[in-house]
Parts: sequence; C-alpha cells; structure tokens
Amino acid sequence: MKIDTVTPATDINHSNLASHHLREFWAALGGAPELTDTCSFSGTGELISAFHVSDLAAAAIGAAGTAAAELLQAATGVLPAVQVDRRMASLWFGISLQPLGWKLPPLWDPVAGNYRARDGWIRLHTNAAHHRQAALSVLDCAADAASVAHAVQRWDAAALEDAIVARSGCAAVMYSSEQWAVHPQGQAVAAEPLLHIDIGARVATRAWQPSRDRPLRGIRVLDLTRILAGPVATRFLAGLGAEVLRIDPYGWEEPNVVPDVVLGKRCARLDLKNPVDLDTLKRLMSRADIVVHGYRSDALARLGLDAGQRREINPALIDVSLDAYGWSGAWQCRRGFDSLIQMSTGIAEAGMRAMGRDEPVNLPVQAIDHATGYLMAAAALRGLTLRMTQGVGIGVRASLARTAATLQMRAEPVSELVGFAPDTPDDRNADVEQTSWGPAARLRAPLQIDGAALAWRYPARAFGSYEPEWLSSNDGL
Repeated sequence: MKIDTVTPATDINHSNLASHHLREFWAALGGAPELTDTCSFSGTGELISAFHVSDLAAAAIGAAGTAAAELLQAATGVLPAVQVDRRMASLWFGISLQPLGWKLPPLWDPVAGNYRARDGWIRLHTNAAHHRQAALSVLDCAADAASVAHAVQRWDAAALEDAIVARSGCAAVMYSSEQWAVHPQGQAVAAEPLLHIDIGARVATRAWQPSRDRPLRGIRVLDLTRILAGPVATRFLAGLGAEVLRIDPYGWEEPNVVPDVVLGKRCARLDLKNPVDLDTLKRLMSRADIVVHGYRSDALARLGLDAGQRREINPALIDVSLDAYGWSGAWQCRRGFDSLIQMSTGIAEAGMRAMGRDEPVNLPVQAIDHATGYLMAAAALRGLTLRMTQGVGIGVRASLARTAATLQMRAEPVSELVGFAPDTPDDRNADVEQTSWGPAARLRAPLQIDGAALAWRYPARAFGSYEPEWLSSNDGL
C-alpha cells in the first residue's frame, strides 16, 4: 500500500493544528486543559487529502495518550510525558499489520463503491453479505460492479438510498457540506456535543490502582464492537494492558479488517438469541470494568440490554457506545460506516472539488472511524480516572457523524504531492507476530507514554479462538 503526503496550498503549522484538535478533544472529554501540555508531536508527513487527516490522527491518538497519563497521575502524583509520532499515527490510521508471505483480503467487496445515479452520486456499502443482498434485491441485478453501475443509473440517488435502507442495507447519497448543514439529520448532529458524557451517582467500586508500566493491568474490557471505530478503541486499551474479551455471533466475520484490529484481544462467540448465551454475556458484563459497543441502541434494547439495564447489571460500569449518524434525529439508529459518513456529511464532495475530479474523492484512510475509536478509548480511560477518584460509573456516547464535523473544520485545495512509502523496515517492530493467518510484522506504536510503552500480550487471532470467560482473578465490581 502506498500512502502519499500533501504540501497544502497555504503554509500550515501542523503541530499547532494537531494541538488545536487535541485541545478540542480534551475539552469534549471534560479533562483539565493544562494536561494537554504533556503531549508533544514529532515526525513529518501528510496523508493526501483535502483535509488535514494526519493532524486529526495525531490529535486523536494524543487524546488517548493524555487520558492514560492523567490516570497515572491520579495514582502516582506524577504526570508522564506523552509523544505522538505524526508519521506513525498516519500509518496506524491505515493498516498496522504487514503480512509476511500471505495477503490480507481486499478491503472492499467487489460491489462496494461510489456510483452515479440519475441525479447525483451514491455509495453502496456491501462488505457484509446481508448488506450486499439488500442492495442487489433493490437493484435487481447481478453481483458485479458493471451490472450495479448500470442499475443505479436508473434511480434518483435519494430514492435509491431510501429503498436500500428500508431493506436494512447501507447506502449514502453524496451531499455537499452546505447541503448537509440544512439536512434535518445534519442539523441534529450539529446540535450535539462531540461526546455525550453522563456521570452516574457514587457507587461501590472494587479497589484497583493502575500499574506504572502497564496502566490497565487488571482491567476487564468487554468488547461488543464492529467495524471499525470500536475495535480500534479496544485494541488501544489492550495495548495498555487491559484484558479485552471480544464477543461475536456465530457466523459473523470481518475478513477485511480482523487481522489488523484483534491484536491483544481474546475473541469468543455467543449466540445472543439463545437465553443461555445471553445470560453468559450478562455475567461477563457484571464483572467487567468497561464495555465498549457498536451495536445500534435499538438492537441492544431488544436484547434487554439498553443503557439503563446495563447500569442495573453493573452500577460501576464505564459504558462507551457508538452510533453512526448521531444520537438524535430520524437517523439515530441508521446503519452507517465511515465511507458512508464521508458521503453524507460533505467530505467526499469537498475532496472531489479540491482534487479537481468529477467523482467523489474519499479520504485516503478511514479516518473518521479511527479518530472516533481513539476518542472512545480516551473516554474509557477518563472513566477509570473518575471511578478511581470519585467512585462513579459513567456513560459515554460517540458518533461518526459528529467526529466528521471536527475534521471538516478546515479544508483547502492541495498543490505539490510528495509520496512516502509506509512499509519500510524502520517502521516495523523487530518481533514477528504469529497470527491465525500467518506470520506478520506490526508497525511501531505511534504513541510513547513515558514508562508505559504500548505492548500487546496476544497476537491477532481469529474470531472464536477463545472461550467466553474472564481470565483475571479480580473480584467483580
């Protein structure tokens, strides 16, 4: 994979822009402003885009690092320094895994992509088989890009979006940022905070203190996430020493991204439609410190696991959740992914104009997912600090659409393009990772916390490789 860099048309002080984003993120997390001074940025490089994606990457990872430093300060009285490597942050927003002698599956299903309708552009997200079938059932065509392109041309974009969504599929019309600003859902998202944070009442919590070298040793994270923001969040928490247990249904696969995002986790399966397995999940939740999930809120409610019920199961829980299109408005439970958010919110249209193209230009990486994932990890860490110092559980809600608004703060045309290769020996760890798919090299960590290096106990393993149980001996909350 080749990642290029951009020299923008105007001179940008990237350290200042990354610091600006970091302060914005940290304010949304409710942290003390002066703590951002512990985080510094080094390295060069800019992902090719109409937007400053590398600044977003550095700032989001910096926010997670700052939250870890705050947790350590609360326990030890010493605030460790945090440094983000801008180049490595950009690369981790792509793929962190470099296969040795084997290949990752293609990132996209052959049908997924941007298509021209009668009156504009639409993107179809078809990586999951049932989403692909939903789109094809509406279009009534063969499962190849040429047939889909021909069928899409017979539709108005908005009508096709509505029809696919009604079949429980995933599609998004391309809007400009101006069109999104007056769209009812765009207005709903604009009225929301970057993060919704609900601090609960004081409750009984178990005794726990972070370890200096492994800040999250002894912390249990129940991972109920899907592509891609949630898995990024829990991967980061695993890198700080947390015991992360990911639960997936039988038959569910994410071959495009699994080897990259399950690093450091134990992955098990449960059938939540089975009462016995559902009870197992509830028992796991009762003993967890943190739960991170990307299920739509209505889906969890149907299982008897809405926010209030999760709090009843575990009053001290740090509950971090994600929605694609925000937590208000008619689209709050709509299925969505990073590439669709880029179309809806105006990012792809702005890229098209900035690059002088006649078709949508998506970001070079799934930056909205990754940035939101590190914000979710930072929120979980801040939750641990609050629980340790104030004895409270918290709930945090993030959304891809709201994160996208932060990236769109600044967009401008690009001029001179300068490429750099991401896959050089200097970018990799020396150790070979023995994954379920074959040996691989992992990129060096993008973040350094003084005295607490990111390190992952488990190599990437396939879904269902472990039993659905906690290994740590800590008492439940």
